[in-house]
Amino acid sequence: MKAASDDALLAAWEETLGSRDEAAIFATDESVLRTFGDIEAEAQRFCRDLLRDCEPGQVVAIQIGNHESWPALLLACLRSGLIVLPLERTISERERDAAFATCGVAAAAVVNADQVEILRTKRPAAASSWSDKPPVVLKLTSGTTATPRAVRFRSEQLIADCEQICETMEITRRDLNFAAIPVSHSYGFSNLITPLIVRGVPMVISRDRMPRALLDALVLTEATVFPGMPVFYQALCELEDVPPLPALRVCISAGAPLPLELAKAFRSKFGHAIHSFYGSSECGGICYDRVAALVEEGYVGEPMSRVELEITDETGGPTQVRVRSNAVGDGYFPDADPDKLGDGAFLPDDLLVRSGDGFTIVGRVSDLINVAGKKVNPAEIEAELLRCSGVRAAVAFGRESASRNQEVAACVVADSGAAEAALLDHCRRTLSAWQVPKRIFFVDAIPVNERGKLSRRALAEQFRS
Repeated sequence: MKAASDDALLAAWEETLGSRDEAAIFATDESVLRTFGDIEAEAQRFCRDLLRDCEPGQVVAIQIGNHESWPALLLACLRSGLIVLPLERTISERERDAAFATCGVAAAAVVNADQVEILRTKRPAAASSWSDKPPVVLKLTSGTTATPRAVRFRSEQLIADCEQICETMEITRRDLNFAAIPVSHSYGFSNLITPLIVRGVPMVISRDRMPRALLDALVLTEATVFPGMPVFYQALCELEDVPPLPALRVCISAGAPLPLELAKAFRSKFGHAIHSFYGSSECGGICYDRVAALVEEGYVGEPMSRVELEITDETGGPTQVRVRSNAVGDGYFPDADPDKLGDGAFLPDDLLVRSGDGFTIVGRVSDLINVAGKKVNPAEIEAELLRCSGVRAAVAFGRESASRNQEVAACVVADSGAAEAALLDHCRRTLSAWQVPKRIFFVDAIPVNERGKLSRRALAEQFRS
């Protein structure tokens, strides 16, 4: 295991500490929760008191939500030679146990009465599995399956992701990040935690996601950068009597596709464009919509600074791209998948098409529906359904079929006058026979998870044939 004194993140932090008296973390009422010097003192205390019984190479889960102790706890783990597993505080007990088992977690940092505590799990260290590239952080990802696995990151890769984000989005220490997204997620970790440690970008910590509270805090703190998710922007758009946000400079959306109509509605209401940010736990940032012209559904912009994209299919249709950058993780754990992730390259499951100098996401490889050997892209079906009068949202998915492997089904949000027969008739006129849905289900809203992501697999389970 590399000595903590040689760690690149700790070296970057030493540079940041030149501003130790400056405010680093604010509360939503503008009060200063931590200066940079406070974070350093807290990290030293954690090393001395909380982590003294942990052995170098062990995995420690950090499950404290958006707590102001997050940066200090990360630094303390780095100094102690421990491997950090960020976990969202709200995950279920089953998900937590699966993550502990997958990563061999020896201890977990939790919050009790707003104080950070360490709970031992009596699991063995996983250090023997790291070969010559021991990680400092493991990021959980489920990929295309429901089984969790971790992505291994060294400090150099985390710094590379931070630099790509700050350079592409033009974020500097003169900015003030607003931390409403979970800092334990890859998006929050890379846009909030590492910029604070590596580049001294301060942040506001928010634990209240109620729309009015978010808006009031953005106004009061004069935050300049808001990394959000589509569900946040939708909730803000639904508020009445909204104040102006003159200090806000950059609005970012990631975690789920940003609907074009939502982006337009937000710009109309608040006067700010939303910049789509496309990334992955395995490699950090991939693309960013720098201009945010908001003219094309699914557009995610050009490759990030220092990121190279290799087209895997040059026919001009939807294709996967291989991502190459210094931010790509070393591989999956515990089961490696070198064809997908490794040697500085990652192959996402998303299907992209070129759009000018950038890219538009049109679906995922795992979303393709196998109808008697023919591959059906659900995006084509959804586009036709959205052309029907009264249809406001649509999602197509594949259901099990005894005779055809899968059959196409769809859910739509529509006005009261819409009828399944009329929608199916439209599809029969515009789509090939194997693309036409067998059933169309009417729902009040397209179901998504807490990050605003859609699960076609969950819909297939809910609407079994």
